[in-house]
Amino acid sequence: MLDHGAPPHNGGPAAPHSEGLGMRLMRRKPVERLVAEGGHGEGGTLRRSLGLWQLTMISIGATLGTGIFVVLGEAVPKAGPAVTLSFVIAGLTALFSALSYAELAGTIPVSGSSYSYAYATMGELIAWVCGWCLMLEYGVSVAAVAVGWGEYLNELLDGTIGVTLPAALSAPPGDGGVFNAPALIVVLLAMAFLLGGARESARANTVMVLVKIGALVLFCAIGVQGFRSGNYENFMPLGMAGVSAAGATLFFSYIGFDAASTAGEEARNAQRDLPRAILLSLAIITALYVLVAAVAVGAKPWRQFTDSEATLAQIMREVTGQSFWGTLLAFCAVIAIASVVLTVLYGQTRILFAMARDGLVPKVFARVSPRSGTPRANTLIVSLFCGVLAAAVPLGQLADATSIGTLFAFALVNIAVVVLRRSRPDMPRSFRVPLSPLLPALGFGFCLWMMGSLSTVTWVVFGVWMAVGLVFYFLYGYRRSRLAAPAPSEAK
Repeated sequence: MLDHGAPPHNGGPAAPHSEGLGMRLMRRKPVERLVAEGGHGEGGTLRRSLGLWQLTMISIGATLGTGIFVVLGEAVPKAGPAVTLSFVIAGLTALFSALSYAELAGTIPVSGSSYSYAYATMGELIAWVCGWCLMLEYGVSVAAVAVGWGEYLNELLDGTIGVTLPAALSAPPGDGGVFNAPALIVVLLAMAFLLGGARESARANTVMVLVKIGALVLFCAIGVQGFRSGNYENFMPLGMAGVSAAGATLFFSYIGFDAASTAGEEARNAQRDLPRAILLSLAIITALYVLVAAVAVGAKPWRQFTDSEATLAQIMREVTGQSFWGTLLAFCAVIAIASVVLTVLYGQTRILFAMARDGLVPKVFARVSPRSGTPRANTLIVSLFCGVLAAAVPLGQLADATSIGTLFAFALVNIAVVVLRRSRPDMPRSFRVPLSPLLPALGFGFCLWMMGSLSTVTWVVFGVWMAVGLVFYFLYGYRRSRLAAPAPSEAK
């Protein structure tokens, strides 16, 4: 059955010359075909082995730690004590989009996340743009988080054996180094877990998530002992503009709550569990972020924050006057950030898997190993690319580029949920966004507002990224898209 909102030739055997350019760019992939192809790759199928607990841990693993352990030191100087408000604003922006994600994940439970949702509702060109943005959200954020992992590894080494890695081997060019070896190492470790299979990776991630939640609770218990109410006297020293700018930067810390949606083809009961996992993980993450940020600013005057990625460990040392607690937190952060790298890298491989199955990127990304049920070649290629990127590019540039790509993709998801409601109103939905289309419209507006808070340089980088993506699409994806060919069930 074809999607009622699709162009006349959507999913049919139309030849390239029989359709105009506009028709080909706007053709949609029927929801039924998206779901029917779920799990199927080149030479094998993905294994459905993940339940609600594992899916929730994947989203928490992909999100929790990035902002608190890595980006907090960059955000506080922008907003002052009002950084807690910045976390709330970023969390609200994420919540509106999370509601849209939850509805679409329960309706279209496939690996492509917002890329697949856009393909079903807004056509191939928009889907490609969304998928290209997801490469910023997932692929580039893997590199950004891996950079921060190296900072905490140095803190751990210094606190345990009294040595640190030389700057030449622990920082990228532009930050005083030559090659960030720890960043490459953590990506390769995550790659090794992913090659073992989704179930094995989920188990390792669950252990790491519990460790980092424990680390943040420990930080709050100790950091509150150094709390000084005077640190909050000038709550918003840089005004609402500072709060907004910090919120745009901190939105990077919410990237990953949608990671469960990339596991749609490996979930045992995707339609029921995906919406629950997305919303539950976001609630836990937001509560922890606001609590930790409030304690951190209360324990340390905001003007003394630097752009060090090891901010929390430094606060622990300053409050206790002992190196032990800072070293312990650094150990937990090493585990925590490794969990982010693992789950975000997982999400990137599954999105590319869906795009390759549609013919928009080379089919090597859709090749599945019959033995492990994982896209092995995909995992190897993505890991090596992200590892080299992490070793060569500074954190700040990566974080802002990731934020703008994510915000753009989230904006499209908020549109997609409204479009699908109108084009397929009778489709079964395990979760519905309340007050639609009001809340999706708010989500869309918040995304645009936060995009506008990012720097001109970030917009230039985003523009260049989009231009490169469109060139690739018209040279490769436009000509090789499988949507013009009939699906097996449609060809009968």
